[in-house]
Amino acid sequence: MQITELNKGQNKPGTRKKVAFYTLGCKLNFSETSTIARGFIKEGFDRVDFSEKADMYVINTCSVTENADKKFKTIVKQAQKSNPGAFVAAVGCYAQLKPEELAAVDGVDLVLGATEKFKITDYVDDLTKNDYGEVHSCEIEEADFYVGSYAVGDRTRAFLKVQDGCDYKCTYCTIPLARGISRSDTLSNVLKNAEEISAQGIKEIVLTGVNIGDYGKGEFGNKKHQHTFLDLVRALDEVKGIHRLRISSIEPNLLKNETIDFVAQSKTFVPHFHIPLQSGSDDLLKLMKRRYLTDLYRERVRKIKQVIPHCCIGVDVIVGFPGETDEHFLETYHFLNELDISYLHVFTYSERDNTEAAVMKAVVPKEIRNKRSRMLRGLSVKKRRAFYEGQLGAERNILLEGENKEGYIHGFTENYIKVKTPWNPKLVNTLHKAKLKEIAEDGSVRFDFVKTEIEI
Repeated sequence: MQITELNKGQNKPGTRKKVAFYTLGCKLNFSETSTIARGFIKEGFDRVDFSEKADMYVINTCSVTENADKKFKTIVKQAQKSNPGAFVAAVGCYAQLKPEELAAVDGVDLVLGATEKFKITDYVDDLTKNDYGEVHSCEIEEADFYVGSYAVGDRTRAFLKVQDGCDYKCTYCTIPLARGISRSDTLSNVLKNAEEISAQGIKEIVLTGVNIGDYGKGEFGNKKHQHTFLDLVRALDEVKGIHRLRISSIEPNLLKNETIDFVAQSKTFVPHFHIPLQSGSDDLLKLMKRRYLTDLYRERVRKIKQVIPHCCIGVDVIVGFPGETDEHFLETYHFLNELDISYLHVFTYSERDNTEAAVMKAVVPKEIRNKRSRMLRGLSVKKRRAFYEGQLGAERNILLEGENKEGYIHGFTENYIKVKTPWNPKLVNTLHKAKLKEIAEDGSVRFDFVKTEIEI
């Protein structure tokens, strides 16, 4: 739906409005929230924390899981508690999939779909609350253009969006319905954004997108690949001033050996891959319409560990997918147990409207889904502990972050081991060579400084 621009300069001197943001879901959402926020600041708004009183609250929604849907109402109530008269807007995936449902939530004034969210300031007049939620959404086929973005959440790390949308048809997933076709930022714009981030003194950039291994498709508005993901990685490796580059998540069929080999000798890409598996059963992978089977996945892990033995490998896995028998689940458990991986992100399957899986037979009871989830979460604890123990005594590069948590400052090694040391404000956003010493009670690792460039 198209509407005319409304009174964009409403914040006159002395009447600056305050806007606050809440982001649900993935790193991609965080990068887009930051871009939307910068648009508000250009229009004369002051950004405040979501817990503070604001004139407008913007909630960037997610609909990957059932819990994300439910949390939305809680967040709206939180905004109303801070300021009952505030204007509340919803954007993001849930807003695209179920705009009328969000608009019906008490206190919501505006709901914007996939193509409208980056033009939100055009839809804001005088922030007077509406009697009912106003919806401006598109057919998802119209979401065929690309908007670049990046998030600077703290002084240490930034999320850089390089790709959006997905052409895959996984039977459990609503993301193609919420974000549209696969399309990419231009290589020149990605490099420009990376340089902007680096100029702010940020030490680490995390590449994000819906399906970043598909990078290059739709780069100039067509479906051809102008560049590949490997081209992107090679070009980013040459950007001056970036200390660390991290790949957020990449499909196993799109993670090529050439990319693994490049990361192994890269100046800035860190030894950490997050590779979705979803199931260790080939039967279920076929039902899910994934684009690989377990043999390919096993080979990717083997290749990584062959050329980067200390590499951290994270895995996404879904439990309780329709048709998952005890035998299928045990296949997954044993497959993961035998793999040389470092940790799991475990998702309990939840039915999503307008997906093939939602109407499949052999539904797994929720109590069994939850039991299987607990088993895999337990396996993840075991895997992470074993990975950390295998790194004790090694010298690693650590990047320390900016928060004082109970007298400690935390950070991560290049291969994603969480570390901690007693709080010292001079350590915020600094890089060091350190020797990993022992695992603390909270699971993080204590270390000794080996080489530091600051006086502490």
